[in-house]
Amino acid sequence: MAEKWTPETWRSRPIQQVPDYPDKTALEAVEAKLATYPPLVFAGEARKLKKQLAEVAEGRAFLLQGGDCAESFAEHRADNIRDFFRVFLQMAVVLTYAAASPVVKVGRIAGQFAKPRSAPMEKIGDVELPSYRGDIVNGIDFTEADRIPDPARQEMAYRQSAATLNLIRAFAQGGFANLDHVHQWMLGFVKDSPQAGRYQSIADRISEALDFMRACGVDPDSAPQLRSTDFFTSHEALLLGYEQAMTRIDSTSGDWYATSGHMVWIGDRTRQPDHAHVEFCRGIKNPIGLKCGPSMEPDDLLKLIDILNPANEAGRLTLIARFGADKVYDHLPALVRAVEREGRKVVWSCDPMHGNTIKAATGFKTRPFERVLGEVEAFFAVHRAEGSHPGGIHIEMTGKAVTECTGGARAISEDDLSARYHTHCDPRLNADQALELAFLVAENIKKEREDRSAEVAVVS
Repeated sequence: MAEKWTPETWRSRPIQQVPDYPDKTALEAVEAKLATYPPLVFAGEARKLKKQLAEVAEGRAFLLQGGDCAESFAEHRADNIRDFFRVFLQMAVVLTYAAASPVVKVGRIAGQFAKPRSAPMEKIGDVELPSYRGDIVNGIDFTEADRIPDPARQEMAYRQSAATLNLIRAFAQGGFANLDHVHQWMLGFVKDSPQAGRYQSIADRISEALDFMRACGVDPDSAPQLRSTDFFTSHEALLLGYEQAMTRIDSTSGDWYATSGHMVWIGDRTRQPDHAHVEFCRGIKNPIGLKCGPSMEPDDLLKLIDILNPANEAGRLTLIARFGADKVYDHLPALVRAVEREGRKVVWSCDPMHGNTIKAATGFKTRPFERVLGEVEAFFAVHRAEGSHPGGIHIEMTGKAVTECTGGARAISEDDLSARYHTHCDPRLNADQALELAFLVAENIKKEREDRSAEVAVVS
């Protein structure tokens, strides 16, 4: 039997990706203070998300998860949040129509402040300093003062998350998510896109569906669900002291929930079964994500599933595949077969970003759009071949017109990257690229539906 879990049992386990705070007393004081603060999200909301993810696991819904690579304190502005949410809603409308089923909307927002690093130190010239680990830990400027891990940043992250959540809840429930508005925004994108001809048919079909509904008396005025939406938050549960401080007992169930976000995930660098991050996540009742990279073996995955979802509860565990476009066929089929063979109930989601990062000749880290799309297409192809459900996508994106990923309909080149390269960490899809990806994913979903319908017809 597993040892009894408490929010602090992770502290007795080995841990990776932990910052070295020079002032441990100050760190303990901040964590103690955070433990007295109100929760950012509530257990009932996390349960609602788990219920929706259960529909994804059963093949009756699709997961759209996306947002910033790493949120920053400096760019915390209402227009940034609004622009992200606007593009995210447009993507969701396109995917909802293509899937003919609900889209579960989960943002990488209101908590995505900590980042794992490939090395603990960074060297520029003759100067070596601690790596930037996200604004919740230290500063991005390459100075000794900025790179010292500062526990006071955790309080700033909490306050920014609370303000972001407040605005998002207002957007989601206050009319900004009105389906008519979202559709008009989407039509504007299609009209201006160099690939307008390819996307116009889907846009026209959505327009026809909305016109038909309106003719039947179903519109945002008569149907509240057309002018509001459910939206959930998520982040990587990397800084475990912060996560522990935000973990509370739900008074209605007696279960522990991380109240820092509705869903948290374990990264590919911190998924060791006997280490701290897995130990922490096994005890909270939130939906959990698990990144699966090229080093993941089928037996290791099954062991982690047993630890994180021993009751085989649909909606509890999302497996986020992140291999690189050229490695999907080498790794994903064996993982899918093992999960299917053992009857494990999981959501399969595709992260086409992290395995497709390259360094451009101009020195900028970038992600070619064609590689991002290639990984998504390979993900769908594997699931079609294995008879499993490709449940979602997990992307790093922004609502701004940045130039961080090359390619796309507007053909951003490596020479264009310097124009608006604003990311604090990894390159993100800009607004046009993100919505373009949604249209292309929609084509894959449509093909999957057609294939399933053809199989049913043959059986009949």
